[in-house]
Amino acid sequence: MLRVRCLRGGSRGAEAVHYIGSRLGKVLTGWVQRTFQSTQAATASQTTCAVAEDKPPAPAPTPEDCPVCSYNEWDPLEEVIVGRAENACVPPFSVEVKANTYEKYWGFYQKYGGQSFPREHVKKAIAEIEEMCNILKMEGVTVRRPEMINWSTKYKTPDFESTGMYAAMPRDILLVVGNEIIEAPMAWRARFFEYRAYRPIIKEYFRHGAKWTTAPKPTMANELYDQDYPIRTVEDRHKLAAQGKFVTTEFEPCFDAADFIRAGRDIFVQRSQVTNYMGIEWMRRHLAPEYRVHTISFKDPNPMHIDATFNIIGPGLVLSNPDRPCNEIDIFRKAGWTVIHPPLPLIPDDHPLWMSSKWLSMNVLMLDEKRVMVDANETPIQKLFENLGISTIKVNIRHANSLGGGFHCWTCDIRRRGTLKSYFD
Repeated sequence: MLRVRCLRGGSRGAEAVHYIGSRLGKVLTGWVQRTFQSTQAATASQTTCAVAEDKPPAPAPTPEDCPVCSYNEWDPLEEVIVGRAENACVPPFSVEVKANTYEKYWGFYQKYGGQSFPREHVKKAIAEIEEMCNILKMEGVTVRRPEMINWSTKYKTPDFESTGMYAAMPRDILLVVGNEIIEAPMAWRARFFEYRAYRPIIKEYFRHGAKWTTAPKPTMANELYDQDYPIRTVEDRHKLAAQGKFVTTEFEPCFDAADFIRAGRDIFVQRSQVTNYMGIEWMRRHLAPEYRVHTISFKDPNPMHIDATFNIIGPGLVLSNPDRPCNEIDIFRKAGWTVIHPPLPLIPDDHPLWMSSKWLSMNVLMLDEKRVMVDANETPIQKLFENLGISTIKVNIRHANSLGGGFHCWTCDIRRRGTLKSYFD
């Protein structure tokens, strides 16, 4: 080690400074040379590793070769992501959660927010979804699953803090349009980091030629929410919905992918508690001119996710919830579509539905135009499909329903065998 004492002026001081400078020069010169040689060696080593291990993403494939390709809700299903109930946590009881849940469950959220959903219930839901995956595989569908994550971990951004929720409903966060997979900028703070469970799969699709878009990530600052949103009763909800008032403001774009439903070149979306007009406009501009995004609305006191209200099940065929009539239904009738009102669901009143309504009975997944995955307990809607000439694949996911979704919600169809068409020209 070179030790330096404080030097005072005079000729001796000048000589000492000169001597120290020469010593430092030699030390630094040697250090620079060694560092440069070491850097060259490291670079060469990294280059060798990169050549051996890293491969650039594949060039854009043809639609037939792309792992991601889906234009509608009914073409033959070849690959799907199915969500996970593992580690599912109750979201904290924030203003946006309150606006999207029914008052009989508010005490549940206040007591258990940030904790696991009832473990025995989740255990049964996990088993049901595993069976659903097995049945999909037997029907010839490739099944992919998100990563398991500890959703109870607390996190903090400059604007809020929260715990997570789950990776149960890929339909909420992912929207496939053609060969593009779009990550939605969802509106619940408890879902801010939900995308992390899907990133390994999405990166794999991207490396094999799929397009990958992440919509602008919202800050979820307080300004995104009406902090004084006045809901106390179902009547309040009806009045606010009729006035076009929602808990999310137009502070920044937000949307859940499940508020969109596809029919070839035409995509339909609702303004809801989690999807605002800025989010809809972002999607409209992003997909234009190849796709047309239409905003439709319903007589719904609590709009959140379109697929238990309005579910397109085939070319010219749509299920429309009789309790939530579509205000723009003439668009479909004038185009020659058949509008079908599904029968009332059979799910019992005492079965917990913490984040959804009984109308999950119509939240079905089409495997193709002639096969549908439907709840094994819902015999009325099974008969409806059979009368339409559609074979029913019956699966029981009652406990999985409690976490907020039916078959359509629990899945995101990644590849369907078909081509882009227009059904409204």
